[in-house]
Amino acid sequence: MKQSICCAAVFTTLLLASPAVLAQHVKITPLGSHAGELCDRDRATLFEDPTGVRILYDAGHSVTGGDDPRLGDVHLVLLSHAHGDHMGDRKLRALEAGACEKVDTVAAPHSTTAEIAAAKNAGIMMVAPMGAFIAKKMEMIRGKPIGACPEKEGALVPPFAASCAANAQLGGMRLIRAPGAAAAVEVTIVPASHDSTVSRELLTDPQKAALAVDNTSLYLGPPSGYVIKFTNGLTVYLSGDTGIHAEMKTVVGDFHKANLALLNLGPSAISAYSATYAMNELIRPAAVIATHVNERATSGGKLLPASRTAAFIKMQKRPVHLAISGRTMEFDGRAQCVSGCN
Repeated sequence: MKQSICCAAVFTTLLLASPAVLAQHVKITPLGSHAGELCDRDRATLFEDPTGVRILYDAGHSVTGGDDPRLGDVHLVLLSHAHGDHMGDRKLRALEAGACEKVDTVAAPHSTTAEIAAAKNAGIMMVAPMGAFIAKKMEMIRGKPIGACPEKEGALVPPFAASCAANAQLGGMRLIRAPGAAAAVEVTIVPASHDSTVSRELLTDPQKAALAVDNTSLYLGPPSGYVIKFTNGLTVYLSGDTGIHAEMKTVVGDFHKANLALLNLGPSAISAYSATYAMNELIRPAAVIATHVNERATSGGKLLPASRTAAFIKMQKRPVHLAISGRTMEFDGRAQCVSGCN
């Protein structure tokens, strides 16, 4: 009888605790050009920590700018490199505009990254030269200089009263803590192997004209990825555009021990085969989210079997989830998807 009472008490405790347990999940929401699909220009991704900290990564072309209704609160904006499809030299004309394989965009002269950070009073964190460029764009939008993000006890504490900068160099780390939270989200800039020249369309006319003579552009510091350590233990590697490099093993795998990878599959940087080697042999995460596929990867939300994305998935030793636009995935601290995955 005592055993039955004990078991019943434990069961009741678990039931009462289950909402809190379920709340300890990181929410990841891709913001692509077409709801329910993984399309050619899809880049933007929103992360929400269980404490409420919200982080936007690589706004790119698949948002309508600072007024995009899908954004909600944004506390920190990350940018991997200066290419227009990541910084956002263009933006969606409207949600669902154009076809999945060829979206309809209009110019974004200040970049979607700067538009969103300015509209949301968000902090920006990226390599310092690119951060200075984005901060200047934000200044042009807001009409006043962009200062450093305030810190309290070594951490950024959103929401901020105004847009601000928390930029760093490769290897730099920032903590961001929700008000009243016991733990902070840790964001570190890590290396990538790529290019980081800015679209001339985002430059002022004199600079644009000077560079056009030699068909060149400006280099805004090294390209990067990120490692985000969330408060539930989930550690996510954001690859940025990159080929294979040694730091995938030493920095991302061995040191940070990333257990979830948000992997860019753009064919100009990495093939399905080399991406598979990076995941299976270098980083070895528990799961992968495939994004930045530069193709129409789905139809009706289902993977197209002849796609490059499908070829990558066939070679994987771990679950691969598709970055389906508007579908919120939830992950526990072990990188197990508990909701919203394909």
